[in-house]
Amino acid sequence: MGKIILHIDLNAFFVRCEELKNPDLIGKPVAIGHLGRGGIVSTCSYKAREYGVRSGMPTFEARQRCPHLILIDGNYRLYEEKSKEFFRYIRNFSKLVEPASIDECYVDATEYLNQSSNPIAAITKIQDGLLKETGLMCSIGVSTNKFLAKMASDMKKPMGITIIHKRDIAKILYPLPIEAFYGIGKKTTPKLRALNINTIGDLAKHLLNEDDELRSLFGKYYYALKDLISGKGSDEIIVESDDPKSIGHSKTLDYDVLTIEGLLPHLEELTKRVVNQAKRQNFLGGTVQINLKDTSFKTITRSKKLEQYTNDYNEIFNLASSLLEKNYRGEPIRLIGITLQNLVSKSDSIIQLSIFDDYEAIEEEYRTKLLIAELNRKLKKPMLKTLADMMREQKDGYK
Repeated sequence: MGKIILHIDLNAFFVRCEELKNPDLIGKPVAIGHLGRGGIVSTCSYKAREYGVRSGMPTFEARQRCPHLILIDGNYRLYEEKSKEFFRYIRNFSKLVEPASIDECYVDATEYLNQSSNPIAAITKIQDGLLKETGLMCSIGVSTNKFLAKMASDMKKPMGITIIHKRDIAKILYPLPIEAFYGIGKKTTPKLRALNINTIGDLAKHLLNEDDELRSLFGKYYYALKDLISGKGSDEIIVESDDPKSIGHSKTLDYDVLTIEGLLPHLEELTKRVVNQAKRQNFLGGTVQINLKDTSFKTITRSKKLEQYTNDYNEIFNLASSLLEKNYRGEPIRLIGITLQNLVSKSDSIIQLSIFDDYEAIEEEYRTKLLIAELNRKLKKPMLKTLADMMREQKDGYK
């Protein structure tokens, strides 16, 4: 018997977090993003979508479409905390959970659902319980692999449940427009429409007929498409380690991004989340890694050591953006991520000395920090700090 895979996708997650904090926003056109150069909409409420506002849209264009749009800069610390609540809740039903981003995950629910005489009721229980316990709304896709589960979760929003059996692929997926196929983005869609491929059913027909033009267009991804359209896909759930040697966040983009300028705002957002988490957990990192995944599911991973252990936003973002600029080759990107690796506790970190440093001053600072760290350990609370650390934290906006 095959596995039962769920794709659970939080509905308008950032906006929903803001609504929970301020219920006056409910039912109003709201978007998360900031005005100014490079400002983009991270997500928006369903009311805003009625005016044509979409994720990935420049915020100035969103304001043109909806002049009374409520634009919120974003509280990523709040979103991270609500995301943790989400994942903690989901792990009550299965330990096999693979986060896909801050607001979505794949779940192997085989064992949980096999214990139920009414699987639909059991899935509804997950959905309703999440709303009751966290205030978060979700759509759930159900199938035998991750691709079909993802396709299913996108079909009914908000608070939808969609099941795709392999035998129903033609009935459910074939009528959908070609851009609804997960992995085919804005750059590829016009090329397919030029070949008179307007629906997923049209694509299936051309793939099964061994279309040479499609083979040329997609390259190695052609064979992956053939498998996916036939209902073959990965059902492996990759469970993240609890080992705190790294802090990473990634984001599945709602559209293909083709330029560094288009990727940088997403990298900036993700870096802020990584730095916020590192500061809260009192970690410094020694290495920065970026991850890119293109529409053919090829993953590009690059990393570089920092000059010194740090959780400073500017240092980490500058290195990450440098890695992006040096290694991005113009591929259509569907996922971007950043990880701070080789973590050490801030209180236990060793100051890296160079021949250009004032050795005596640093030695004195190091002795002071060791004394404070030892006192904090005895107090069992991080109550004591140096004046320099307090001033630095106030400058960065952390208390």
